[in-house]
Amino acid sequence: MDISSLNRISQDKKQNLDEVENMIKAKKIFKGGAAVPHRKNTAEMETVRMGVPEKVLIPMLQHIGAPCEPLVKKGDTVKVGQLIGSSDKYISAPIHSSVSGTVVNVAPMLYPGGFHVTTVEIKTDGKQEVHEDVKPPVYSNKKELIEAIRNSGLVGLGGAGFPTHVKLSIPPDKKIDTLIVNGAECEPYITSDYREIMENSWNIMGGIYTLMELLEVNKVYIGIEDNKPAAIKELTHLAKTSEKIDVITLKSRYPQGAEKMLVYSITGRKIPPGKLPLDVGVVVMNVNSVSFIAEYLKTGMPLIKRRVTVDGEAVKNPANVEVLIGTRLEDVFNFCGGFDRVVHKVLMGGPMMGIAQYSLDTSVVKHTNALLAFAREDVDIDAESVCIRCGRCVRACPMNLMPLFINHNVIKGNPQELKRYNVNDCIECGSCSYVCPAKRHLVQSIRLAKAQLRQASGK
Repeated sequence: MDISSLNRISQDKKQNLDEVENMIKAKKIFKGGAAVPHRKNTAEMETVRMGVPEKVLIPMLQHIGAPCEPLVKKGDTVKVGQLIGSSDKYISAPIHSSVSGTVVNVAPMLYPGGFHVTTVEIKTDGKQEVHEDVKPPVYSNKKELIEAIRNSGLVGLGGAGFPTHVKLSIPPDKKIDTLIVNGAECEPYITSDYREIMENSWNIMGGIYTLMELLEVNKVYIGIEDNKPAAIKELTHLAKTSEKIDVITLKSRYPQGAEKMLVYSITGRKIPPGKLPLDVGVVVMNVNSVSFIAEYLKTGMPLIKRRVTVDGEAVKNPANVEVLIGTRLEDVFNFCGGFDRVVHKVLMGGPMMGIAQYSLDTSVVKHTNALLAFAREDVDIDAESVCIRCGRCVRACPMNLMPLFINHNVIKGNPQELKRYNVNDCIECGSCSYVCPAKRHLVQSIRLAKAQLRQASGK
């Protein structure tokens, strides 16, 4: 080996060391949370495309806010990207067909959340003809860009499903100086965001530049947990193109990806109870959402598909799968080889915040980031026992709440006491239930508490 080769190797090693040293650490570590196992079994599995199922079930509610009214009826033919549901309400997002085919039913059907929602059932023709309205949007100012994002049907793809155009419509009295791109993905099993970083990093950067111009921010932080070194390295390299963009290495602790925890870890700013990130000058966007904006502005194809992590000990062939929205859960699991054990529980989402599914006849919606299936022996089914007042739930709560007292007052039916304990500040992360030695159903209690308060206030 000659001297030039040795010098080159030395320089490469020095560059790699410099990159590691230049990784910016989070400013703060949030209080509470839980050290959950990662179990990122599909992290290095490239996304595979599922293809077109025989039928899709597309609910008219796939976002936080008002449901859409169907714009098609039984017997209509539809094409890919065609608008099939809309609402004139501000907090809502239009819904598009993910397939070409014939509408065979428009009726209330079981929604993944466990209630019934008007749903458009489409029998596919396999042609996947694209609707003539699908074309890159034309815009000349911020208002038109936000309207284009609204027309894309984009909602938060990290799991919350909040309409993106609403988040980007900053009130005149609010000053935004920071954009945080959320790549933490702290729940066990889920690797959808990680694969987006590894497979579509240039789209993420393109979306960041668009949002920087739209929001007129001075700084962009990309937050990634330290258990994803390859993702940190990939985006750190691309972020060198701008002095305004930094990749922040976050401590791997659940729920690091929650907005309030993320904002505090990166900026040191605390979001007051009942307030939003924009109240402290920050907008938070999921990496998949940011990437989608760049892709949509190039192609004009609305949100009709998404990557879903399919995993869990009962799944025969775990994978990251690109799925058309409206695809039945049964079809997705069958694509992954079905089950090799008797299934006891299926979750849409992660094991901490996911929703248990009553039926595999429900369908993938916009904010579905994972489908997990477990056998009975994999599920904690211990019965509740009496609270021992150990205080672990209080120490684990990242929102400084008192879950044990909320649980007590739900059982007693005291809505005024629930308000006093600030139950609406709960982000339902499940850390309290995870650490409870008595196996109290604390998160379920908190959801009931919120429902009791809504009922008491007449909302």
